[in-house]
Amino acid sequence: MPDIRHYPEAPTRTRAMTPGEHIEAHRHDDHQVVYAGSGVLAVTTDAGTWFAPGNRAIWVPAGCVHAHRAHGHLALHLLGLPADTNPLGLDTPAVLSVDPLLRELILACTLGPEDDTPERLRLRAVLLDRLRASPQQPVHLPAPTDPRLKAVCGMLHHDPADPRTLAALAAGAGAGQRTLSRLFRSELGMTFPQWRTQLRLYHALRMLADDVPVTSVARRCGWSSTSAFIDVFRRAFGHTPGTYNRRP
Repeated sequence: MPDIRHYPEAPTRTRAMTPGEHIEAHRHDDHQVVYAGSGVLAVTTDAGTWFAPGNRAIWVPAGCVHAHRAHGHLALHLLGLPADTNPLGLDTPAVLSVDPLLRELILACTLGPEDDTPERLRLRAVLLDRLRASPQQPVHLPAPTDPRLKAVCGMLHHDPADPRTLAALAAGAGAGQRTLSRLFRSELGMTFPQWRTQLRLYHALRMLADDVPVTSVARRCGWSSTSAFIDVFRRAFGHTPGTYNRRP
């Protein structure tokens, strides 16, 4: 197993990432808030993948081994917080809603120089207050460990439009439908339809970040119609996929 890079401090800065660019698995002793105002950011750990479009940020707790991947062009804003400062009280990654005020606070804290001036400390205090009030969003694709569940999830990752029922997929994985249904709940914390919807949304975000037309995304991700895709997307992210790439 390769060595995991360890950084004592999580940097507070902004960096550009090109489509498909990857930051290898690493960990740091600080907490980190990761935000990209455009494109899609994916943070992956052993437990799964958290993904965030432009109105979401990802909380990465101290000590968590994680990797980043860019879908679309990102201006990645990395905000480090000391390990003894945990405004969310979370020890696992989470996706957070980013309202306009929180967005501007993240930009201000990551674009300017790091210092301990009174103005900077006041800005950080307000940011911590906004983080505490930020709702968590269920934008998480948990990863399976059971080999039978891995086989089924792998099939759907390869083709998110695969229309087969869980019973049909189970036959291809050498497992019973009831067994797989139980594994989805016990390992991934959601039903099979819920997991498949999350998978399709993840692939949809990736395609939209690459400027794939909405109708093509709906078809390639397995929705019965473009309108059905738009409805699910709006409920998940608060805006339509047609406005996605026009967001700041």
